[in-house]
Order: sequence, then structure tokens, then C-alpha cells
Amino acid sequence: MTGRRALIVVILAVAIVAVARGGHEVPIYPSYYPHEIELSAVTPERAAELLSTGKIQAYVGGVPRFAATPPASVDSVESLGSFVTVRVNPASTLLGDGRTACTIVDAVMHDLAGKGGALVFHPYPVTPFHGDYLHHVDLAEAAKAAAASPQPTGPDLQGLKLRAAGEVARSLVRAEWLAPASEWDAEVAAVGASDLLASAQLAMNGWLGPAWLRTGWFHAFLLLRQRIGDEALARRIDADLERLKAGDHGGAVERVNLERSFVAALAGNCRMRVAGYTVKREYFSTVFTAGIENIAFDALAGLNAPIFVRTVKLRDFPWNGWLALGVSGAPEAAWNPIAGFGDNFGRLMWSAVGDPASIPSPYESTWMLNRVTDVRAGAGR
Repeated sequence: MTGRRALIVVILAVAIVAVARGGHEVPIYPSYYPHEIELSAVTPERAAELLSTGKIQAYVGGVPRFAATPPASVDSVESLGSFVTVRVNPASTLLGDGRTACTIVDAVMHDLAGKGGALVFHPYPVTPFHGDYLHHVDLAEAAKAAAASPQPTGPDLQGLKLRAAGEVARSLVRAEWLAPASEWDAEVAAVGASDLLASAQLAMNGWLGPAWLRTGWFHAFLLLRQRIGDEALARRIDADLERLKAGDHGGAVERVNLERSFVAALAGNCRMRVAGYTVKREYFSTVFTAGIENIAFDALAGLNAPIFVRTVKLRDFPWNGWLALGVSGAPEAAWNPIAGFGDNFGRLMWSAVGDPASIPSPYESTWMLNRVTDVRAGAGR
């Protein structure tokens, strides 16, 4: 009898051990979220020194000015930098005598097609950095082939004058085409992708949005809608926008077709077109032990995104730790989630202190739950 009782005790002990859970850790790890984050406005020259010595772990929103090749302890990530656009001046003296906005913008686009350098020639507003690019890839390739093909003989454009807005644009425009600010036929400009996102983003009561903020079709609208001169076309575009926002379509196939026709209508406008994009490169320190690892970044916003500060892991801590970030540009915007946090510094600070229910998924046009995900157990669990 005693032996049987002992056996029962052993069996019960084994059963208990089989389902036991040990350790002091909590069952859910929110992230490697640092318990102290220091943000400092840093010049590009100073950023190179601080990164090389591990005194800051990353430089957000700018490019450090290294005296030579960055050291092996400094790495980088790439994201969408800016859209390069071509806009025709409606007051151009070239318009008329068979010369239209289309002939002017086509000539500029054809010239930009072979530039290289900072410009990735991509005459379509949805880029490979957008999560919905696969819905548009054939249209993008067709636009690229058409813009790069030999130009047919057309009206004389001798004396074409271009205005270049920004350093990137100036590097792309022929010196003989550069014109004074008051006399220009077309303008080449670079529109920052992060600034475009910030112009339409809302942050309120733990909510970020709108839901379509990160889609390529919406970025095409933000870039090009203001230059649509045809009133009938403008009304059609606005009506299609409301359908896309409201989900007023018959299913996934109809939605994708609506997005494609929506972007095609915007991209076909001769008053303003997208010529391509630039790639933004941001640097971070991997030096042991003061550097960081486990880098998650956003395809559109780069390091200035909620996913970065929620996943970055300092190398000398299992989790948490002290994170020092350099930021390009001093804070200028108001510090409140309704009317402020619109500059580079403010957006990064809000990513650190805000706690929205969902955050942008880093490589998609969709959103993900912040920290905790509802995972259904599979059949084998």
C-alpha cells in the first residue's frame, strides 16, 4: 500500500512538472524599449564624430559628413527619400504655336531619364518602397519605357528655362537650362516623403491615421491633385478618392483596379508629373558595446518611425538601457499632438512618448498592433 501511494505521488509530481512554468520574466515582452531616450539636435559634421565614437547610437533624418569612408562600426539603412517632380509654368512663353504643357514636360522627363546620380528614374508616383507597389508594377514599367524612348520630332523648345528647387534638383538640371527665379518654363523639385506623410497624418487619443496614409495611391493624390487643371477630371478623381476611403467597391479585385485607374488619372496630367525618387540613407553605430542592434526601420519614414524606438536594442543590455539619438534640425514645431510635432525632431519625440493602439507596419502599407498581437493557437499546440 505504501509503495502504491508513493507511485501515485511520483506520477502526480511528474504531471505537475510537465506543465510548470519557471523564471522571473513576464509572459509578454512589449519590446526592447529603452528606459531612457535622449534626443539632441546635431549638425551633420558633429554627427559623424559622435557616431564614430559611439556617443550617439543613430542619426535620424540627415546624412553625417564623414571626412572619409564611414568606419566599420557605423552601418546604415535605406528608405524612400523624396519624390522628384516636374511642373510646367502655366505662364511660360513657350506655350502656344503647337507647344503644350505635355511637350515641355515630356522633354524634361526625357532628359532626366539618363541622369542617374541621386535620381532613380521612375516616372510613376507609386515606388518600390510602397507596400502596394505590386498592384502598379506593370504601369510603372510602361511609364518608364515610354519616357525613356526616343522623342519624336516636335515643336522647337530652344531656350527652355528650368527652375531647380533644392540641392537635388540643381544637380539634375542642365546648367544651360537653369533660369532665374522669375523666368522659367518648368520646375524640377524634390518633395520629401516624410514631409508628405506628416502633412496628412493625424495623431489623437492613441490613434494614428488615416488608414490609407501609407498607400502609394494616396501619396500620388497628395503630390499631383493640386495641379489638375481639367475640372471634369478633378471631379472624377475626388469621387474616386471618396470611394477608396469609404471602401465603396465590390471586393479586392475591384479595389485594386480602382486604385490603378485613380493613380493613372493623376500621373497622366501634363501640368505636373513625377520623374522618380531618391533614396534616403540614415546611419547608426554598431560599435561594441555602446552601439545598437536589432534595427527595425520604416520603408517610407526610415528611422523616424514608431517601429524603430520600439525595437532597437542596445548591445550592452539584454533589454532596455540608455539610447542617445542625434536628430537633423532643431525643434521648431509646436509640441502638441494636434497642431504640432510636425518637424523632424517633433515626429521622433512623439514616436517615443506616444502610445498608439496600432503603428505603421514597417514594410507594408498597412498597420500592426502595438506590442501585443492576438495569436490563435494552431492544431499542434
